[in-house]
Amino acid sequence: MLLELKNIHAGYNGREILRGLPLNINTGEIVCIIGPNGAGKSTVLKVISGFLYPKKGDILFKNKEITGMESYKRMALGIGYFLQGGEVFNDMSVYENLEMGGANVKKSVFKETVEDTLNLFPLLKDKLNKRAGLLSGGEKQMLALGIVLMAKPRLLLLDEPSAGLAPGLVKVIMEKIVEINKTHGVAILLVEQKIGQALKVTSRGYLLKNGKVVFEGLPEEIRRAISTR
Repeated sequence: MLLELKNIHAGYNGREILRGLPLNINTGEIVCIIGPNGAGKSTVLKVISGFLYPKKGDILFKNKEITGMESYKRMALGIGYFLQGGEVFNDMSVYENLEMGGANVKKSVFKETVEDTLNLFPLLKDKLNKRAGLLSGGEKQMLALGIVLMAKPRLLLLDEPSAGLAPGLVKVIMEKIVEINKTHGVAILLVEQKIGQALKVTSRGYLLKNGKVVFEGLPEEIRRAISTR
Protein backbone atom coordinates (compact mmCIF):
# COMPACT_ATOMS: atom_id res chain seq x y z
CA MET A 1 0.00 0.00 0.00
CA LEU A 2 1.36 3.41 -1.02
CA LEU A 3 -0.95 5.68 0.99
CA GLU A 4 -3.33 5.01 3.86
CA LEU A 5 -5.60 7.41 5.73
CA LYS A 6 -7.10 6.19 8.99
CA ASN A 7 -10.06 7.84 10.71
CA ILE A 8 -9.25 11.35 9.48
CA HIS A 9 -11.08 14.27 11.07
CA ALA A 10 -10.27 17.70 9.65
CA GLY A 11 -11.80 21.08 8.95
CA TYR A 12 -11.46 24.86 9.05
CA ASN A 13 -12.07 27.46 11.75
CA GLY A 14 -13.64 25.00 14.15
CA ARG A 15 -15.93 23.48 11.50
CA GLU A 16 -15.39 19.78 10.89
CA ILE A 17 -15.40 18.82 7.19
CA LEU A 18 -13.98 15.28 7.21
CA ARG A 19 -15.56 12.95 9.73
CA GLY A 20 -13.63 9.74 10.29
CA LEU A 21 -12.45 9.34 6.70
CA PRO A 22 -10.66 6.15 5.60
CA LEU A 23 -8.83 5.97 2.26
CA ASN A 24 -6.04 3.96 0.67
CA ILE A 25 -4.13 3.86 -2.61
CA ASN A 26 -1.90 1.11 -3.90
CA THR A 27 1.18 1.66 -6.06
CA GLY A 28 0.23 2.19 -9.70
CA GLU A 29 -3.47 2.86 -9.11
CA ILE A 30 -5.69 5.67 -10.34
CA VAL A 31 -8.33 6.32 -7.68
CA CYS A 32 -11.02 9.00 -7.83
CA ILE A 33 -12.95 10.88 -5.17
CA ILE A 34 -16.36 12.10 -6.26
CA GLY A 35 -19.28 13.70 -4.50
CA PRO A 36 -21.37 16.88 -4.32
CA ASN A 37 -19.94 20.33 -3.64
CA GLY A 38 -18.99 20.66 0.01
CA ALA A 39 -18.50 16.92 0.48
CA GLY A 40 -14.85 17.43 1.46
CA LYS A 41 -13.10 16.22 -1.70
CA SER A 42 -10.49 18.99 -1.92
CA THR A 43 -10.03 18.88 1.85
CA VAL A 44 -8.84 15.28 1.51
CA LEU A 45 -6.09 16.39 -0.87
CA LYS A 46 -5.04 19.24 1.42
CA VAL A 47 -4.74 16.82 4.32
CA ILE A 48 -2.62 14.39 2.29
CA SER A 49 -0.37 17.13 0.92
CA GLY A 50 0.20 18.75 4.30
CA PHE A 51 -1.59 22.02 3.58
CA LEU A 52 -4.07 21.10 6.30
CA TYR A 53 -3.31 19.02 9.38
CA PRO A 54 -5.99 16.64 10.65
CA LYS A 55 -7.39 17.08 14.14
CA LYS A 56 -7.55 13.33 14.52
CA GLY A 57 -6.39 10.26 12.59
CA ASP A 58 -3.27 8.97 10.91
CA ILE A 59 -1.66 9.32 7.47
CA LEU A 60 0.87 6.74 6.26
CA PHE A 61 2.88 7.06 3.05
CA LYS A 62 5.06 4.12 2.04
CA ASN A 63 4.44 2.74 5.55
CA LYS A 64 5.85 5.92 7.12
CA GLU A 65 3.83 8.09 9.49
CA ILE A 66 3.52 11.58 7.95
CA THR A 67 0.49 12.99 9.81
CA GLY A 68 2.33 15.99 11.26
CA MET A 69 4.95 16.36 8.53
CA GLU A 70 5.39 19.68 6.70
CA SER A 71 4.19 19.88 3.10
CA TYR A 72 7.66 20.42 1.60
CA LYS A 73 8.92 17.27 3.28
CA ARG A 74 5.99 15.30 1.87
CA MET A 75 6.88 16.63 -1.58
CA ALA A 76 10.44 15.37 -1.10
CA LEU A 77 9.04 11.95 -0.18
CA GLY A 78 7.18 11.82 -3.48
CA ILE A 79 3.76 13.44 -3.04
CA GLY A 80 2.89 15.89 -5.82
CA TYR A 81 -0.09 18.25 -5.55
CA PHE A 82 -1.86 19.84 -8.51
CA LEU A 83 -4.08 22.63 -7.17
CA GLN A 84 -7.41 23.43 -8.76
CA GLY A 85 -6.94 25.95 -11.55
CA GLY A 86 -3.37 24.93 -12.36
CA GLU A 87 -0.76 27.10 -10.64
CA VAL A 88 1.95 28.53 -12.92
CA PHE A 89 4.39 31.45 -12.63
CA ASN A 90 2.84 33.82 -15.18
CA ASP A 91 5.80 36.21 -15.42
CA MET A 92 8.32 33.43 -16.05
CA SER A 93 8.95 31.47 -19.24
CA VAL A 94 7.69 27.94 -19.72
CA TYR A 95 11.22 26.60 -19.27
CA GLU A 96 11.74 28.64 -16.09
CA ASN A 97 8.49 27.21 -14.73
CA LEU A 98 9.79 23.69 -15.36
CA GLU A 99 13.06 24.65 -13.65
CA MET A 100 11.10 25.71 -10.58
CA GLY A 101 9.30 22.38 -10.52
CA GLY A 102 12.58 20.48 -10.79
CA ALA A 103 14.54 22.63 -8.35
CA ASN A 104 15.35 19.62 -6.16
CA VAL A 105 16.01 17.16 -8.98
CA LYS A 106 19.61 15.97 -9.26
CA LYS A 107 21.57 17.78 -11.98
CA SER A 108 22.52 14.44 -13.53
CA VAL A 109 18.87 13.67 -14.38
CA PHE A 110 17.44 17.19 -14.76
CA LYS A 111 17.75 17.33 -18.56
CA GLU A 112 16.21 13.89 -18.91
CA THR A 113 13.35 14.90 -16.61
CA VAL A 114 12.64 17.99 -18.73
CA GLU A 115 12.66 15.85 -21.90
CA ASP A 116 10.27 13.33 -20.34
CA THR A 117 7.91 16.13 -19.33
CA LEU A 118 7.97 17.73 -22.78
CA ASN A 119 7.40 14.36 -24.43
CA LEU A 120 4.27 14.07 -22.31
CA PHE A 121 3.16 17.59 -23.28
CA PRO A 122 4.59 18.16 -26.79
CA LEU A 123 2.54 21.37 -27.25
CA LEU A 124 4.95 23.05 -24.83
CA LYS A 125 8.10 22.19 -26.80
CA ASP A 126 7.83 25.19 -29.12
CA LYS A 127 6.86 27.52 -26.28
CA LEU A 128 9.78 27.09 -23.89
CA ASN A 129 10.78 30.75 -24.14
CA LYS A 130 7.21 32.06 -24.06
CA ARG A 131 5.90 33.75 -20.92
CA ALA A 132 3.57 31.35 -19.12
CA GLY A 133 0.94 34.05 -18.67
CA LEU A 134 0.46 34.15 -22.45
CA LEU A 135 -0.43 30.46 -22.74
CA SER A 136 -3.97 29.27 -23.43
CA GLY A 137 -6.01 27.72 -20.63
CA GLY A 138 -5.27 24.20 -21.81
CA GLU A 139 -1.56 24.91 -22.20
CA LYS A 140 -1.45 26.35 -18.67
CA GLN A 141 -3.06 23.20 -17.30
CA MET A 142 -0.43 21.10 -19.07
CA LEU A 143 2.39 23.31 -17.82
CA ALA A 144 1.02 23.19 -14.27
CA LEU A 145 0.95 19.40 -14.46
CA GLY A 146 4.45 19.45 -15.90
CA ILE A 147 5.73 21.55 -12.99
CA VAL A 148 4.43 18.99 -10.50
CA LEU A 149 5.82 16.07 -12.52
CA MET A 150 9.29 17.65 -12.65
CA ALA A 151 9.65 16.71 -8.96
CA LYS A 152 9.20 13.03 -9.96
CA PRO A 153 6.34 12.19 -7.58
CA ARG A 154 5.30 8.67 -6.64
CA LEU A 155 1.77 9.88 -5.85
CA LEU A 156 0.04 12.67 -7.78
CA LEU A 157 -2.90 14.49 -6.19
CA LEU A 158 -5.10 16.13 -8.82
CA ASP A 159 -7.73 18.67 -7.80
CA GLU A 160 -10.19 19.30 -10.65
CA PRO A 161 -7.66 19.15 -13.53
CA SER A 162 -10.44 19.67 -16.09
CA ALA A 163 -11.86 22.81 -14.45
CA GLY A 164 -12.58 25.57 -16.96
CA LEU A 165 -11.54 23.56 -20.01
CA ALA A 166 -13.52 22.98 -23.20
CA PRO A 167 -14.87 19.41 -23.66
CA GLY A 168 -12.18 18.52 -26.20
CA LEU A 169 -9.41 19.58 -23.83
CA VAL A 170 -11.01 17.69 -20.95
CA LYS A 171 -10.62 14.51 -23.00
CA VAL A 172 -6.96 15.35 -23.67
CA ILE A 173 -6.24 15.99 -19.98
CA MET A 174 -7.86 12.70 -19.00
CA GLU A 175 -5.77 10.87 -21.59
CA LYS A 176 -2.64 12.53 -20.17
CA ILE A 177 -3.60 11.36 -16.67
CA VAL A 178 -3.71 7.77 -17.92
CA GLU A 179 -0.40 8.26 -19.74
CA ILE A 180 1.26 9.67 -16.61
CA ASN A 181 0.06 6.63 -14.69
CA LYS A 182 1.06 4.03 -17.26
CA THR A 183 4.28 5.52 -18.65
CA HIS A 184 5.70 7.07 -15.50
CA GLY A 185 4.28 4.59 -12.99
CA VAL A 186 2.74 7.36 -10.89
CA ALA A 187 -0.20 6.54 -8.62
CA ILE A 188 -2.95 9.14 -8.93
CA LEU A 189 -5.69 10.38 -6.62
CA LEU A 190 -8.16 12.34 -8.72
CA VAL A 191 -10.81 14.77 -7.48
CA GLU A 192 -13.10 15.57 -10.38
CA GLN A 193 -16.57 17.07 -10.83
CA LYS A 194 -17.00 15.48 -14.26
CA ILE A 195 -17.96 12.10 -12.84
CA GLY A 196 -18.32 10.29 -16.16
CA GLN A 197 -14.83 11.30 -17.28
CA ALA A 198 -13.30 10.41 -13.92
CA LEU A 199 -14.83 6.95 -13.81
CA LYS A 200 -13.55 6.20 -17.33
CA VAL A 201 -9.91 6.51 -16.26
CA THR A 202 -9.93 5.16 -12.70
CA SER A 203 -9.62 1.64 -11.35
CA ARG A 204 -11.83 2.35 -8.33
CA GLY A 205 -13.18 5.27 -6.37
CA TYR A 206 -14.70 6.76 -3.27
CA LEU A 207 -18.08 8.50 -3.06
CA LEU A 208 -18.09 11.23 -0.40
CA LYS A 209 -21.04 12.94 1.26
CA ASN A 210 -20.84 15.31 4.22
CA GLY A 211 -17.20 14.39 4.85
CA LYS A 212 -17.79 10.65 5.02
CA VAL A 213 -17.19 7.78 2.62
CA VAL A 214 -20.66 6.52 1.74
CA PHE A 215 -19.49 4.07 -0.93
CA GLU A 216 -16.25 2.60 -2.21
CA GLY A 217 -15.92 0.37 -5.26
CA LEU A 218 -15.21 -0.16 -8.93
CA PRO A 219 -16.37 2.43 -11.50
CA GLU A 220 -19.49 0.47 -12.49
CA GLU A 221 -20.39 -0.08 -8.85
CA ILE A 222 -20.05 3.64 -8.17
CA ARG A 223 -22.29 4.48 -11.15
CA ARG A 224 -24.97 2.19 -9.74
CA ALA A 225 -24.53 3.62 -6.25
CA ILE A 226 -24.96 7.19 -7.55
CA SER A 227 -28.12 6.26 -9.47
CA THR A 228 -29.74 4.83 -6.34
CA ARG A 229 -28.94 7.73 -3.99
